[in-house]
Amino acid sequence: MKCNISKKCGGCQFQGIPYKEQLKKKQKKEQSLLGAYGKVCPIIGMENPYYYRNKVHAVFDRDRKGNIISGIYEEGTHRVVPVENCLIEDEKSQEIIRTIRGMLKSFKIRTYDEDTGYGLLRHVLIRRGFSTGEIMVVLVTGSPIFPSKNNFVKALRKAHLEITTVVLNVNDRQTSMVLGDREKPIFGPGFIKDRLCGCMFRISPKSFYQVNPVQTEILYQTAIDYAGLTGKETVIDAYCGIGTIGLIAAKKAGKVIGVELNKDAVKDARINAKENKITNAAFYQGDAGRFMVEMAAKGEKAEVVFMDPPRAGSDERFLSSVVKLSPKKVIYISCNPETLARDLKYLTKHHYKVEKIQPVDMFPFCDHCETVCELVRK
Repeated sequence: MKCNISKKCGGCQFQGIPYKEQLKKKQKKEQSLLGAYGKVCPIIGMENPYYYRNKVHAVFDRDRKGNIISGIYEEGTHRVVPVENCLIEDEKSQEIIRTIRGMLKSFKIRTYDEDTGYGLLRHVLIRRGFSTGEIMVVLVTGSPIFPSKNNFVKALRKAHLEITTVVLNVNDRQTSMVLGDREKPIFGPGFIKDRLCGCMFRISPKSFYQVNPVQTEILYQTAIDYAGLTGKETVIDAYCGIGTIGLIAAKKAGKVIGVELNKDAVKDARINAKENKITNAAFYQGDAGRFMVEMAAKGEKAEVVFMDPPRAGSDERFLSSVVKLSPKKVIYISCNPETLARDLKYLTKHHYKVEKIQPVDMFPFCDHCETVCELVRK
């Protein structure tokens, strides 16, 4: 399969390279960055590396002739590259975006102009639960007034009955952020659910949820296996988001404590625990590093810490709090081998030894790679 816009879009750095070669490149990079800390296992790739993204985002604009277009910003610019068929985004979600684009004219809805601030529709974000089939459509507008919204939703659902919720998100600021702060469901509950590793998760428009559900199962299962849980351990899930890793681990642990700064994510995590009938997990809003320092000060212990930080990795303050709490194991899930290498340097200088490093290809055709790393206290 060939992508016609890869050079303009910039989203897939490995377009045109056979998939086996992509995996070799990623393995080589992981080896060069992380090999000094321990054995890097062979990367786990995908059987079918196409149409895997469960979250699809489209920008709406007009071309020079005044035709409505939808697509992606050209890398490093705010020029919109029209996208008809992306090889890594969910096909059904792309179909819905094309339907919305076709509906705008008959509903007299103008696309938002970044220069003038005129127009209504800025972006459309679609999230699909691959195991449940539930679909969320988020309409991002420059104003809270969406004319004929009920008829719009009715027409959209007539074309795509699988849509289970539609959310109106208002972003009236001059910002590169896609989603604004205000949102309300205009159809359905305002969230979707998806099943992962035997647990059901509630996903809101802003929830962090891995974009490749097929490989996420492998990634999280590897992390749980590396933790070697026996049913007695106290486990910390730092940067816990909506509770995915913590709730999956809870089935095999004594007690799970999830800590997360985002209050909406914590709310979702608590609901997810209730819906999965998990009673040995508690979720707190706050700074995970500070939380662990306070635990250590009170003489409390945790045997395992799961950490899954953003691309920027962790920071020394957080890593020092892990060292203070001194769990027997740290399971580090990373989406950036560069920052992982930096953080491993710190942890291996402070009484931890790397046991295993497992790369998992979560992003075929892109140069990113996820890694699970098991560290054991010396």
